[in-house]
Amino acid sequence: MNDILPDESGLWAFFEDTIRTWLAAYGYRNLRTPIVEQTDLFVRSIGEVTDIVEKEMYTFVDHLNGENLTLRPEGTASCVRAVIEHNLLYAGPQRLYYSGPMFRHERPQKGRYRQFHQVGVEALGFAGPDIDAELIVMCARLWRLLGISDVRLEISTLGSTESRSVYRARLISYLEKFCDDLDEDARRRLKTNPLRILDSKNPAMREILAGAPRLFDDLDEDSLAHFEALQRILRNQDISFEINNRLVRGLDYYNRTVFEWVTDKLGAQGTICAGGRYDGLIAQIGGKPAPACGFAMGIERILALMGENGAVGAHAIPDIYVVHQGEAAAEFSWKVAESLRDDGLKVVLHSGGGNFKAQMKKADASGARFAAIIGEDEVVAGQISIKPLREAAEQIRVDLAGAAALLGNI
Repeated sequence: MNDILPDESGLWAFFEDTIRTWLAAYGYRNLRTPIVEQTDLFVRSIGEVTDIVEKEMYTFVDHLNGENLTLRPEGTASCVRAVIEHNLLYAGPQRLYYSGPMFRHERPQKGRYRQFHQVGVEALGFAGPDIDAELIVMCARLWRLLGISDVRLEISTLGSTESRSVYRARLISYLEKFCDDLDEDARRRLKTNPLRILDSKNPAMREILAGAPRLFDDLDEDSLAHFEALQRILRNQDISFEINNRLVRGLDYYNRTVFEWVTDKLGAQGTICAGGRYDGLIAQIGGKPAPACGFAMGIERILALMGENGAVGAHAIPDIYVVHQGEAAAEFSWKVAESLRDDGLKVVLHSGGGNFKAQMKKADASGARFAAIIGEDEVVAGQISIKPLREAAEQIRVDLAGAAALLGNI
């Protein structure tokens, strides 16, 4: 887990501001859920034999009431639980988003921490491929807004639960022929979660998987039609994509459409955004059956990619730095600073004493465009002296009432 320091937080603020504007443009509304949920929620939704549930969740017993609780490892289950609990779908389909910290006990690496942050976007109650496409088109727009170009889109379909069961049996039968050659991870998953073996990064496993049966060969007609309609919309919107027949998601609740936005700039773990359709999850958790689709993106990984592209967040640079000398000037400087803030300016009021020369060094170092200088003469006249710090212009003295308007025009 890591700290986000002031020199880094400017880029975070830029990202968060961009996200809010971007989501509002598509009609998505914010939902905020607790970071702690009952453990059973994640076991039921994510899947008991997934890596997250088996090895990565931070789970503990609340000694006050004996409840099994877990720090949320992902946001979809919490979002769906809140939608069911508050009957949000009664009013019709919902476009929702959330952001905040998630927790997984993974091996830390570039852009991945045990406390990490995600933005999740969920569209609940929509059955057609048009909403799948909307989510993907949204992402493409976001990459443009953030100045990210080194990403590619991979898509696939997992079909229905029934067609996936047929494929699962064929895949197990194929892999059992290579039982002695499977790595430890694949042997562990063979009978519990065999589709995850398709995502193996082990070169030896990839050789075995090259001859494995394809899920596409077992897809039902409705899932194929849904996937073909998605592709048509993406092509019409000039969204480039690759079909990845080995693309699976690490969570059990996905069906039909799955997609990932991937980069080669962040090492082996190059996925920065991933999602898909999860039509059975709402009923699985206890709600009335309803279709749903969504995605999540890792904020740290996206910021790391932005950093690779030279993005730098804006620091909190003040418009004006107020320097003052003497007791009366110190008192007047408070009035000056608050008045300028009332007019919408960002103001730093010098603290800690020092002569004018020392204070002016602080003003210059702050990055402020102007220094407001207050001495005995200014106090008597009820004025402030304005000194430009970033351009060659004369120092001027103005009344406090006109200072903000003047600063905005210089």
